[in-house]
This record gives sequence, C-alpha cells and structure tokens, in this order.
Amino acid sequence: MSEITSIVLCTYNEVDFIEDSIIKIRKNIKNLELVIVDDNSIDGTKEIIQKYSDNDKIKFILRTELKGLASAFVNGVTKTSGAKIGWIDTNMAYLIEYFPKMSKMLDDNNDIILLSRYVKGGQDKRPILRSFASKILNVFCKIVFRSRINDFTSGIFLMKRKVLDKVSFIGYGHGDFFIEFLYNAEKNGFRIVETPYIQEKDIDPIKSKSAPNLIKFFYLGFKYIIRVFTTLLRIK
Repeated sequence: MSEITSIVLCTYNEVDFIEDSIIKIRKNIKNLELVIVDDNSIDGTKEIIQKYSDNDKIKFILRTELKGLASAFVNGVTKTSGAKIGWIDTNMAYLIEYFPKMSKMLDDNNDIILLSRYVKGGQDKRPILRSFASKILNVFCKIVFRSRINDFTSGIFLMKRKVLDKVSFIGYGHGDFFIEFLYNAEKNGFRIVETPYIQEKDIDPIKSKSAPNLIKFFYLGFKYIIRVFTTLLRIK
C-alpha cells in the first residue's frame, strides 16, 4: 500500500463549498486521510461533514471554544498521520486536481511543493485591489527575507512530514502564520519548489473571510506586515 497523504481542511460556515471539496479530495488523492477542523459552524457545514465522517479516512474535529484559521490548522496537523501533509482552502476545490502532480514532485527529492501565483504560468484573477495588494505584500516578503520564494501567502501546499522535525506552525493569526512557516522552512534548508496556479475570482466576495470589507482587508494587511517583522525577530 502506498504511503498516506493527509489533507487538512479548516471550516467555518462553508456550507456552499464543503461537500464539493470532500468529494473532489476523495476522488483525486489516493490513500487519503482527511482531517477537517470546524469552528462550530452555524450554517449546516457541520451536518454535511458528519454525513461523511463515519468513513475511517475522515477525521472530524469540532471546536466549540477556540476559533481562528491558524490555530485550527495547527490542531488539524497534530491529528495527521500521513507521510505527506497538505492544506487547501475549502472554497478552492478546483485546485485539488493539482495534488497528484504535487505528490509526484515531492518524490523527486523535494520537501515542500507550493502552489504559486507569482511564477511563470501563475495568475491572480481576483479584483485589482486584492491582487495588487497580494503582489506587493509578497514582493515585500521576498525582499525583507532575502528569499527565493515568490508566493508566501498562497497557503496551498503539500510537504513531507519530516519538515515538522525542524519547523513548527505557530498557531495564531490568519493566513500570516504561513509566511512565518515558509521562511523558517527555507532557513532550515528544506527544498521548496513553487508550481504555478491561477487563482480565480471569489464566487461570493461578500462571504470572503479575508476581505469581506475594506476595513478588515486593511486590518489584516497590517497584521501580515507586523508578522513579517516579528518573524525576523523570532527566527535568526
């Protein structure tokens, strides 16, 4: 039997996307372990997950006290057992078909395969404010960290479990926790390879958790920048 691949999904009110994601993950990833961490959704997401969680390939973790993407992801990772571990946004099921290729790339002496919008063949089709801000933030990260990584904020990846022997996910914040993880992994000498993907427009921008309005958009942007500097201080 081939080695287990663990995929972590973090959900909160994802009723429009969760079933499609579960179906596509199960279809595209062989020998799967799916770990779903839900922050006590109130829109029917939990009920859909529970419909599938009697399958021994799916682990369902319901959090009724804690909330937040970073801590949910860390919680999920601690429950994985696979030799390969990955993560994808629940509302980006169209990218799951990339994972078989990413798995093969991992087998070619690589440690982390990262889907990237900012390498040749990649693109960001979101509204100009979000796509431009994301590009600027990633250029900023690349310069400040003196890094070869082009897309610190993609968050869609597959890695070998051995990475966790040296690098931990620090579970606070939003997607900014992934910036710190990638920088730490690169500093520890792990081989990170970016492969292109095209990020489509959000199906329903109003339901976006990272930019439902301009106030939260700029607030999270500020927190991302602060995370870059705290990362520099924390990781020497």
